Amino acid sequence: MFKRFTTADKLLFIAALLSLIFSEILYFKGEKADGNFIGIWVPSILAFGIYLKLINNSKND
Repeated sequence: MFKRFTTADKLLFIAALLSLIFSEILYFKGEKADGNFIGIWVPSILAFGIYLKLINNSKND
């Protein structure tokens, strides 16, 4: 399953995962506003990865 992932896919997934972890750390340390701000990056990063995948697939057609 992971063989179909490109390097960009893996990097975007790691960026989203690190963003999630960092936001949780900030949130539970008491910096709730900063944790929420960084937490909303996660869906944006994943959506950007989907966008790149769709652009790549449309070029191959």
